[in-house]
Amino acid sequence: KKGIKLEIEYKVNPPITTDEFIEVLKNSTLGNRRPIDDIECINGMVENADIIVTATQNNKIIGVARAVTDFHYCCYLSDLAVDKSCQKSGVGKKLIEIVQTEIGEKCKIILLSAPQATEYYPKIGFEQHQSAWVIRSREGLK
Repeated sequence: KKGIKLEIEYKVNPPITTDEFIEVLKNSTLGNRRPIDDIECINGMVENADIIVTATQNNKIIGVARAVTDFHYCCYLSDLAVDKSCQKSGVGKKLIEIVQTEIGEKCKIILLSAPQATEYYPKIGFEQHQSAWVIRSREGLK
């Protein structure tokens, strides 16, 4: 029915298939910057994450936060994907809040923003760091 808002269910480390992860990446803007055609890579991303939080609505995953962490000092929030139809409704912020709960209060969250999200993160409390560096592969090391 129109006008009825369906309940969103959040889960920490639920079973999630590679196909489900790829689908939420495609339905957000993140699919353009992830190796969604490299099943081995995506499978490794899902299997080796320390924390995966999903947001599900009507049995469909509409959001996912994927993080790698030591649970004490730092947590790299490598993916925050929310279905385009559900963006600007608090889903992304709630996913991050749940990650924060999982890692503890002393552990800081670090991320690299997608170009479309650079204005989003300051609004929810992130500070921009001017000296982040990326090396894309072993071949890049000189």
